[in-house]
Amino acid sequence: MDTLELISPFAKLIEANCTPAQVRSIEAGGAPDAMWVAFAESGFLNALVPEASGGAGLSFEDICPLVQLLGAHAVPMPIAETMVARALLARAGQDWPDTPIVLASGIPGQSSLVPFGMIASHMLWDNGTTLVLAPSAGGSATGVHHSLHSFTLCPQTEGFARPEGGLMPISATLRAADIAGAANHVLALTVDYANQRIQFGKPIGKQQALQQNLAVMSEHCIAARVGAELAFATRLLPSLAAAATAKIVAGEAAAHVAATAHAVHGAIGISEDYDLQLLTRRLHASRLADGGEGYWSALLGDMHLKSGIGGVDFARSAVFGDAG
Repeated sequence: MDTLELISPFAKLIEANCTPAQVRSIEAGGAPDAMWVAFAESGFLNALVPEASGGAGLSFEDICPLVQLLGAHAVPMPIAETMVARALLARAGQDWPDTPIVLASGIPGQSSLVPFGMIASHMLWDNGTTLVLAPSAGGSATGVHHSLHSFTLCPQTEGFARPEGGLMPISATLRAADIAGAANHVLALTVDYANQRIQFGKPIGKQQALQQNLAVMSEHCIAARVGAELAFATRLLPSLAAAATAKIVAGEAAAHVAATAHAVHGAIGISEDYDLQLLTRRLHASRLADGGEGYWSALLGDMHLKSGIGGVDFARSAVFGDAG
């Protein structure tokens, strides 16, 4: 399928229903109902659901640019998570609610960080043995300014078969694409600001040192996007190595891009009235969710050591998919 056929209407949907003002409203506790209805009526939530179950039957790879758009606009709802949850539920012959669904992994009875847990009505949990669709338990706030993530207890019930590798690789891949989209928007804002901000009679973007910082920032944005696209290059389930690589690269990019953007913008960057902070907070939140760089680096390193394969050959087989 031509991805432009997906990107253009999805971008218009977001631009019409997810302005920075609407993002601020929901983060401040406003009702997300109108925004959710717009996405629900669009049909995009069933993008990954097989055609036999009433969906579009798209591949995981097809929605990668859509997830990047969600990150670029800081959409404050679990849209990509609901797409994945509905696909998994459909494949298991399970019904799904018409309300937001988030993805979570944890140990029964213990609390886990759940992205968008504060506004989801249902959670698809991976408890290590099965998947469980459970109503949102409400959870507790993280304490981070305007965060919609929550700490929620994993239910102590059994459900249906989980995919090989569980939900974590899928969730981490979604976070990587989210970071790639947000980082690219942050780069654009920073370049525009550097070209408009006049100091000592000329734009600060004319300074060679700042140009170097913007170039490195751009490299991180591209690395995050490529890593996400590699992990998305599958029907639905990314390989563990590809997901780990995407999340590591995206996490490193998130930290660098956010720091450079705020260094260039100065005080205006943290102003509530300026959009940059909507995106940099998104970068840090997605970086921490579903495993940070340390978690995925340890997992990837363990895989490498156990494989007995040399560095380049391991990357070619495990990350790029020659051996899944």
